[in-house]
Amino acid sequence: MNSEILGIVVLFILTVVLAIPFGRYCVKVFKNEKTWLDFLAPVENFVFKVCRINPNQPMDWKENLKASLTLNLIFFVWAFVILITQAWHPFWNPDGIGNMEPTTAFNTAVSFMTNTNLQHYSGETGATYLTQLLVFCFLQFVSAATGIAAMASIFKAIVQRQASDLGNFYQLFLKSCTRILLPLSIVIALFLVLRGMPSTFEGAAQVVTLEGDTVNVARGPVAPMVTIKQVGTNGGGYFGPNSTHPFENPDYITNFAENFAIIIIPIALIFAFGFYIGKPKVGYAFFAAMTVVFLAFVFITVHFESQGNTELAKMGIDNSLGAMEGKEVRIGSAASAFWGVSTTSTSNGSVNSMHDSQTPLSGGVYILDMMINAIYGGVGVGFINFFVFVIIAVFISGLMVGRTPELFGKKIEAKEVKIAALVAILHPFLILVGTAIASHVQANQADIGWLANPSYHGFSEMLYEFTSSAANNGSGFEGLGDATPFWNILCGLCMMFGRFIPIIGPLAIAGSLAAKKYVPESAGTLNVESPAFVAVLLSVIIIIAALSFFPALALGPIAEYLSM
Repeated sequence: MNSEILGIVVLFILTVVLAIPFGRYCVKVFKNEKTWLDFLAPVENFVFKVCRINPNQPMDWKENLKASLTLNLIFFVWAFVILITQAWHPFWNPDGIGNMEPTTAFNTAVSFMTNTNLQHYSGETGATYLTQLLVFCFLQFVSAATGIAAMASIFKAIVQRQASDLGNFYQLFLKSCTRILLPLSIVIALFLVLRGMPSTFEGAAQVVTLEGDTVNVARGPVAPMVTIKQVGTNGGGYFGPNSTHPFENPDYITNFAENFAIIIIPIALIFAFGFYIGKPKVGYAFFAAMTVVFLAFVFITVHFESQGNTELAKMGIDNSLGAMEGKEVRIGSAASAFWGVSTTSTSNGSVNSMHDSQTPLSGGVYILDMMINAIYGGVGVGFINFFVFVIIAVFISGLMVGRTPELFGKKIEAKEVKIAALVAILHPFLILVGTAIASHVQANQADIGWLANPSYHGFSEMLYEFTSSAANNGSGFEGLGDATPFWNILCGLCMMFGRFIPIIGPLAIAGSLAAKKYVPESAGTLNVESPAFVAVLLSVIIIIAALSFFPALALGPIAEYLSM
């Protein structure tokens, strides 16, 4: 167990050390400065020429938003059409996989387009090789790039003195793919292939087991999809069991590499903000605020998963390896718990163990992590969600000291606070209303067959599903039978609102701030990098989460823990 804890410490420290220079590199990409990947410029220019796009044309926040929404609508239509016709494609379907059911196709297209990757189908049996690559793998790049481009526009708005130029979405979007996501994905994919991860277009292999039975073992172009699922904080697994499957996560070394891939870009982009605005200490302060919560969640989950299941201990069953139900022995309980916090903190959603089987408080931490939805977060959108809390904290801090709230020389007034409040309220609204509807249907149709578990845990399964959808996370308590039209449609809508309103609102705030007159800093200016502000910011995050979600958590994971 001590070696597992050491592995966690080494992984986190290594990620932070590498994230700082990587954050500086990302700033160069956003500012169109020289980088070692400038040799890709001819390819990028060719794409812009074919699409008849001027990448140097300034865009305000509305034009950036219009470009983002239009492009994502095209991605959705593309994905939906491929999914409902995949059985008819003339190639890359060696196993004869059929068309996807329409509501499942709707849910899946929305899921991958919104960087959620909630999977109401089993990867290796529900999607062809063509679908896995030209839909899922493709969308995992572009959905991540959408979030990064939106975040970069907000970065520029903070330092910009005019609202008419918040960057060009198309340029930021394409460079996020070619200069950030692609090179990192290539390096990690090659490493995973060398560690034994499949990458082939051959059909399922027939294998004779030790018992003498012949079984078909699914395979395919696994390594490239697994890589971008982690690097882009997507989380969509090639196989149904995701990274618990040995083909997606062969050993402890690949587990280390994949967990690194999950958190490297989200952490780097926090530092990038400080470097972009010329105040690195602000990035460090924001990172510290997030890390306090992150490490608290890691401590809780590692403790409870390493201690084992008390109910099994009462039966005299050995728990020395920790609570190992739903976990892989090659990975261990501590590394599984750390991954669980990493994947829910970053809206990644991939799993190396079954969250449904983890101890009640660990499951509760994962749900709360997604409810907060601002601890590192998904690539780009993690900072955007955190930015909403910063606006609210600045406003409250200003009121506390009797000054007009200011952020980086721009006054925070009623318009910005109203937008931030609406975005902050939307998240619990989607989660709690969705869970209430599902609970009502379940209570009045007991034979509906959704829940594999009764009572508190069954409620937690429904709560987790809507929390994961609203947070664009994609993981689940898999005791829930979610492959139904009810869950497909409701979760699909939840994912769309949960993705785009938190992008629209902060972009509107950014546009408003960029248009305001700059106010030089003075002795009375709020210092957002100070420990006092970090404390206020953490208080705002915790209080909003507690007031919004404690009753629901009390009915689910907390009640389950107290009943043990």
